[in-house]
Amino acid sequence: MSHAASVVIVNYNAGALLRGCVDSLLACPLAIEVIVVDNASHDGSLDNLPNSPHIHVVRNPANVGFAAACNIGVKASSAPFLFFLNPDCFFQPDTVGTLLAGLTADDRVGMVGGLLVNEDGSEQGGGRRAVPTPWRSFVRAFGLHRHAHRWPKLFYDFHLHKQPLPEEPIEVEAISGACMLVKRKAVEDVGLWDEGYFLHCEDLDWCMRFRQKGWKILFVPDARITHALGACSRSRRVFVEWHKHKGMVRFYGKFFRHQYPGGLMWLVSLGVWLRFGLVAAYLTLRRFLAKLGLSRD
Repeated sequence: MSHAASVVIVNYNAGALLRGCVDSLLACPLAIEVIVVDNASHDGSLDNLPNSPHIHVVRNPANVGFAAACNIGVKASSAPFLFFLNPDCFFQPDTVGTLLAGLTADDRVGMVGGLLVNEDGSEQGGGRRAVPTPWRSFVRAFGLHRHAHRWPKLFYDFHLHKQPLPEEPIEVEAISGACMLVKRKAVEDVGLWDEGYFLHCEDLDWCMRFRQKGWKILFVPDARITHALGACSRSRRVFVEWHKHKGMVRFYGKFFRHQYPGGLMWLVSLGVWLRFGLVAAYLTLRRFLAKLGLSRD
């Protein structure tokens, strides 16, 4: 049986969320295959999967990271369209079809993403965004984006979710790896995910590489996906932050080293690691206070 799309879900202790995600996919009227690449989960989340010929599970003996697991899923897939989806996402049955319509509307569209919303219905920040260059990240970190209305080019904010929701699909610089539908022929042109990233920033990397090859990236506002952001990482926040900041340093060095003097790039890296130190200290303190019953965390 030929499939319209191959869905790749990277799972790591997603619990009951994984089943909810898969149920959303199986309710889709399109012919799809679901490939769950499990990074050595130990919570029994795979045991709750329905018995279906459309589901294929790949069990990794260790946690190889998100990008590497995505690549394993690509190699196990067969459809002309690849849908990368986090296990903490769920949606209505027509959502995949809406994304596919956006992806196939133009030969040069290589990647599309939908409207990511929180469980309360509010829009999340990652579904549509500009690339967080070192300067844009500096602007965001120090609150200078608040002056964007006066100097929009200088203090541009890479978070686009605060802008009015467009009425139709629009081209953006980047979308979120939590929900990313791509053409296989575009992947063959651009290459697989960069396995140098373990967790976070690999989606920005791929978006950069797609655009460097001339592929368009679309944000499709009518494709609404509820994303339980952070639900799979709450028990290991410092670990996640470490890899997020490590990924940021790799991303900046890979794509912006030629645009910034060496000394400035060194300061950018220093700033990233200083930020990680502050975040890690804050999270550790909150966890300590929670054990003492002094925090709601």
